[in-house]
Amino acid sequence: MKTKIIVLISVFFISFTSLSQNACKAYYPFEEGTKFEITNYNKKGKKEGVVKYEVTNVNGNEATIKTVIFDAKGKEITTSNYKVMCEGNKVSIDFKSLINPDMLKQYKDMDMDITGTNIELPNDLQVGQSLKDANMNMAINMGGITMNMKIDMLNRKVDKKESITTPAGTFDCFALSYDSEMKMGMKMKFSIKEWIAEGVGVVKNESYNKNGKLMGYSELTSFKK
Repeated sequence: MKTKIIVLISVFFISFTSLSQNACKAYYPFEEGTKFEITNYNKKGKKEGVVKYEVTNVNGNEATIKTVIFDAKGKEITTSNYKVMCEGNKVSIDFKSLINPDMLKQYKDMDMDITGTNIELPNDLQVGQSLKDANMNMAINMGGITMNMKIDMLNRKVDKKESITTPAGTFDCFALSYDSEMKMGMKMKFSIKEWIAEGVGVVKNESYNKNGKLMGYSELTSFKK
């Protein structure tokens, strides 16, 4: 169960940091036809799944991204789409578009009330910069019983610049970090480290528990324009 939650969180946070727009393209691709792949691993380096992304449409300041999730054996689990918007000198991602697709599939016939604060990523990142917090609240009506889920992204900041190598290549990155709290019956806290590269997006993502131990990580394994 814990492993599945880590994968869900990895997909969730990688999805939100994957794109930008012509006016907001410093750190992410916003070109129709761009395809990239993120592979998820557990703490021992065992492959747990793959997420394939494609920029299927760019319309003004809004891009549509197709997401296909596969399990460790390459079996397709589900497909979904979400949108990313460019607002001034930042990218803004609607939380409603970034709910884990497995969850949407599971609760598709139920009423869902979703509120939250969009994730913002400035175009002019600098070492030492603090970024705005973000959150999502979701209430699912399950036949008279309401299940609540909340995700908070806190203490977001830009830590440093460094070079990162993955199967997709070597990239000069900004290293970001933030705290994540997930509440769904019980509360779970994680620390996230993430590396993003100009014109590429997320190169690597690591999740740590409250004791600072690695729980799992994700890497960019393919990138094609």
